[in-house]
Amino acid sequence: MYPLTGVIRPYAWGSRTAIAELQGRPTPTEGPEAELWLGAHPGDPSTVPGPDGPVTLTTLIDGDPAAQLGAGVAERFGDRLPYLMKVLAAGAPLSLQAHPDLKYAGEAFARQVADPSLPKNYTDANHKPEMLVALTPFDALCGFRPAEVSALVLAELNLPQLAPVITVLRSGDLSEAVRLLLTWPADDRTPLIDAVTSAAAAIPAGHQHEESFRLAIDLAGHYPGDPGVLVALLLNLVHLAPGEAIWMPAGNLHAYLHGLGVELMAASDNVLRGGLTPKRVDVDELLKVLRFETLEDPLLHGAEVAPGVTSWRVPVRDFEMYRVELTSSRPPVKLPGTGPRIILGASGDVHIGEEHGIPVTLSPGTAAYAPAAGGPLTAAGLGTLFIAAVPD
Repeated sequence: MYPLTGVIRPYAWGSRTAIAELQGRPTPTEGPEAELWLGAHPGDPSTVPGPDGPVTLTTLIDGDPAAQLGAGVAERFGDRLPYLMKVLAAGAPLSLQAHPDLKYAGEAFARQVADPSLPKNYTDANHKPEMLVALTPFDALCGFRPAEVSALVLAELNLPQLAPVITVLRSGDLSEAVRLLLTWPADDRTPLIDAVTSAAAAIPAGHQHEESFRLAIDLAGHYPGDPGVLVALLLNLVHLAPGEAIWMPAGNLHAYLHGLGVELMAASDNVLRGGLTPKRVDVDELLKVLRFETLEDPLLHGAEVAPGVTSWRVPVRDFEMYRVELTSSRPPVKLPGTGPRIILGASGDVHIGEEHGIPVTLSPGTAAYAPAAGGPLTAAGLGTLFIAAVPD
């Protein structure tokens, strides 16, 4: 087992306090800290101690894939860690985005490699399903709500220019509604969003859909003139309490708005954006990937699999997440999961030991890596851990 040092990515939407406060560093930080990457993704691999200094986790795995990953994981995924764990700190709304499924990602990436003139929408041939467990109160947009509800919300704005969108929503055609909004004439976008925010501000307090109108005003403040402000009103607005989770499968349009959470995903960086961003939005490609179906329950519900141990299993073979809560009344706990695991400290101080080797102590915001060949792990102390593993 190894202490694992992750890399912090300084995206502009990141918080200048959340990750630093988790790790006990001074705040505010010099710049935004958006994501702490824990894994072997080639974009920013974590490091472990080596005899001559830090070694990337990618290098460690490449040196002995069978011992690091285990035969089953190596057979399924090749010589790579199939997941990426992150601590995500949204200080401002992220872009609306979705990710391709595995089959489409492979085909689209192959076409892109074969024809250099194609837009560079894909960075690899992998899918990127992801889940997030909130560490603080966390707000997100996740999946389409019923089209008839979205039609009611837009109709309350009483803007004639939105009539075509409202008509297709009333017919249940989410795909056409999204297409109309994202292809809105460029010269008319700022006047439209200005009209939306003015109409939203005039909605009286206590209105049934007041929350949606406040959201539109907030998003337009971050992304003026962006039609993603209206696309966001077609989605479920989710408020997570600490410990609650959401699941973003392939084709799910989503955006994180504010809060700190632990994210786990397949090891890919394939992102198709749908607004709320200064970056390019490829509408045609996004429409090919999106799943236009109502998401009735955006929450991902965990199950207690042992005293103090919660499991979130998702319908992909790349990863699963566990939370382990250690209290003064609970004896040392055998940690769940097999194969290569990344363990993140979320609260308290927890000591993790294995049958052979030096124990690792995790405080909040620090992590450890346990290779498949390391055997069973035991945790003791007071605190909370999150574990990324590969399901059997």
